[in-house]
Amino acid sequence: MNQNENRIGKNIAELRKRDHLTQEQVAKLLNVSPQAVSKWENGVSQT
Repeated sequence: MNQNENRIGKNIAELRKRDHLTQEQVAKLLNVSPQAVSKWENGVSQT
């Protein structure tokens, strides 16, 4: 995981929690899977 992925993931998680949203709710809003949101927040990517 590089530093940018880590920072982006932390931002996603912080904003999601600030707005009292679950990963499932964010996923539904963005039309992605909850697993994708989790991967973003944890800095997991496939390159």
